[in-house]
Amino acid sequence: MREILRFDEVSLTYQADNGEVDALRDINFSVNEGELVSIIGPSGCGKTTLLSLVAGLVAPSRGKIFVCGREVSGVLREVGYMLQKDSLLDWRSIFGNVMLGLEIRGLKENAQYVEHLLKSYGLWGFRDKHPSQLSGGMRQRAALIRTLAVKPDILLLDEAFSALDYQTRLVVADDVFNILRREKKSAVIVTHDIAEGISMADRIIVLSKRPGRVSMDFPLKFETGDSRTLPPLRRRDDPLFRQYFNDIRLELGINVI
Repeated sequence: MREILRFDEVSLTYQADNGEVDALRDINFSVNEGELVSIIGPSGCGKTTLLSLVAGLVAPSRGKIFVCGREVSGVLREVGYMLQKDSLLDWRSIFGNVMLGLEIRGLKENAQYVEHLLKSYGLWGFRDKHPSQLSGGMRQRAALIRTLAVKPDILLLDEAFSALDYQTRLVVADDVFNILRREKKSAVIVTHDIAEGISMADRIIVLSKRPGRVSMDFPLKFETGDSRTLPPLRRRDDPLFRQYFNDIRLELGINVI
C-alpha cells in the first residue's frame, strides 16, 4: 500500500516571550493511501501544530516530513486543509465558494469534478444559494467539497466539527466519513473528542502532554464490521467502542471521580 505521509524523527521548538518552548519531540508515524488517522491529545500538546507542519506552514526544528515521497518544504498541492470554521465567503454563492481554491491555484479545469461532488453529496440544488442560507451541516459539506476540489492526496481536518451542535456533529461526521471513503482519500483528523476520533478513524494516535510525543498508535477493529466500511454512528454501538474509549481516557490521565 502506498505511503502518503511520513513523520521521521520530527521535533519542533519555537521562541516565546518567556523563552524556548519544546512543542513536539521525536514524532514518528506514517499514513497510508486511503487511511483515516485520528490524532487525540490534551490541550496544548501540539495537535494543530502537527497539521501546520504537514501543510508546510511551519518548518520542523529537527527531522523530516514526507508527503507522497516528497519532503515538505513549503505548501504542497497534495495537501488539503479543512479548518475549525468553514470560512465560506457569504458574498459568494456555494458554487463560487467551492471554486475558490481552484481559482487561486489556477485549476479551473477541475470545475467538472466540482460539479460531480456537488451532485453526489446533495448540494447541487443549493449551488446558487449563499452560505447564510444553508444549515451548519451543509456548510461543512460545502467546505469539504472546496477542499476536495483541488484533488489533494491527503486531507487535514482540524477540529472540523467543533463549531456544530452535538446532534449536527454526529450527522456531519457520518457525511464526511462517507465522502472520504467514496473519494478514496487519506486523512489526518485532529480532535479533542475521544468518541469522535474513534468513530471516524482506522487508527488512533494519542499524543502526550507537551512536548507532544506519540504515546499510543494502534489500529481500530470492531466486532460489527470493518473500520473502512463501518460508519461513525454504528461504531458507537459496537461492543469494543467503550473499551477503546476507556483505554484512551486512561492514557490521557482522565479519571472518573
